[in-house]
Amino acid sequence: MDANEVANYLKSHPEFFEQYSELLLQIHIPSPHGGKAISITERQMGGMRDRLKQREAKLAELITFGEENDLISTKVHRLGVGLLGTSDLTGVMRVLYSHLGGDFAVPHVAVRLWDVGAGDAIEFSAVDEDLRQRFDAMLQPYCGPVAGQEAVAWLGESADHVRSVAQIPLRTTTDPMSGAVGPCFGMLLLASEEPHRFYPEMGTLYLDRIGEMAAAALLRTVG
Repeated sequence: MDANEVANYLKSHPEFFEQYSELLLQIHIPSPHGGKAISITERQMGGMRDRLKQREAKLAELITFGEENDLISTKVHRLGVGLLGTSDLTGVMRVLYSHLGGDFAVPHVAVRLWDVGAGDAIEFSAVDEDLRQRFDAMLQPYCGPVAGQEAVAWLGESADHVRSVAQIPLRTTTDPMSGAVGPCFGMLLLASEEPHRFYPEMGTLYLDRIGEMAAAALLRTVG
């Protein structure tokens, strides 16, 4: 009888160890953690403890993830409330800069607008037509390295120190009920000296929400 036959026999006859229960303590096998051999019963108990630790670690990870999401949601809510209280471009930008720089600890923030309103504010500084078209073609925020991102020039002297950016298109809303969006009329730029603050694999749900709220406030005050 080979090993496979023994294994199949034991699977087919679960009552075997009920009849010969002492074998569970008498047969010793290598410990998965090294060291002396242990009984089958000890091996089973050890396996159960390992699985329990894995589940506890997974639960702790989920709890931490949930707490982080709750914290971000609270910050986004505060930003939204702040934007609702604005009545002009100056107020909108003050809220954006203070909340993004404070609550979200984003060291560099810039906004550019086109095809809506006009004025001497830096937000209305000219943006190259090719760049505007590229922004309009973006289906979601860009997050990643600063290389090749022309918008970083909006940060002036700070641009030389930036290593990662998030670029959030600001769009008109054509159907508030469905959330359908129209053309891009601006860009919200977030930047950091940290190379991995904004990275390609990061989720963009909250960035989308921030962009939607900023766009609505800007259209209301300058559109």
